[in-house]
Amino acid sequence: MISARSAIRDFAAGNFDKNLALVARVRKIAERKRVTPGQLALAWVLAKGDDIVPIPGTKRRKYLEENAAAADVHLSAAEVAELEAAVPESEVAGERYTAASAKHIDR
Repeated sequence: MISARSAIRDFAAGNFDKNLALVARVRKIAERKRVTPGQLALAWVLAKGDDIVPIPGTKRRKYLEENAAAADVHLSAAEVAELEAAVPESEVAGERYTAASAKHIDR
């Protein structure tokens, strides 16, 4: 039986390892800033403009608090550029949506 996660192309053979390498780059930057990778990702979204609002999901209070603390993580323009260079969109392996899911987007 195929798990739901393995059906997502990001987790398909080869893509998972390629994307883990990108995660390692994010983790290094996060460690240097003394934040979690999740906080760094949320801070990046917040740095993209006042008209963009991240909506993180979580099941535990611990992670809710961690996510909220991301609002206190400030990224300079140089740090945003560093993060974007570390994880260029062209290097992300796999499609975001399956063909079946993509049919329901922007309807």
